[in-house]
Amino acid sequence: QVQLAESGGGSVQAGGSLRLSCASSGHPYRSPCMAWFRQAPGKEREAVAVIDSDGSTNYADSVKGRFTISKDNADNTLYLEMNGLTPEDSAMYYCAADRWACTLISGSPSMVYLGYAYWGQGTQVTVSS
Repeated sequence: QVQLAESGGGSVQAGGSLRLSCASSGHPYRSPCMAWFRQAPGKEREAVAVIDSDGSTNYADSVKGRFTISKDNADNTLYLEMNGLTPEDSAMYYCAADRWACTLISGSPSMVYLGYAYWGQGTQVTVSS
């Protein structure tokens, strides 16, 4: 049974940084597609960053240049380094993993694919101005 557990959320002031982690266990595929999503109150869940089995990445336009997704392939631990945080980044952040490699659009991991097989419970990020 695949389990994902996020950690690292918290409250920071605008301009601050946080590093989210997602511990993964039980995945049958060595290096699956993994992603970070976020959902703010009253808004739809959106992909923030995606990383494929070969290490290729993709980001939402709103976080490009500020957030970095990475993965330890030895144990499929997923990370999200977030810098230059703004109040608009406040949301519940979720880790997701699929059963295999990412769905590609124009050669890059899809940012619109929502059919991930496994989801964590989320970790709250709150950014104050």
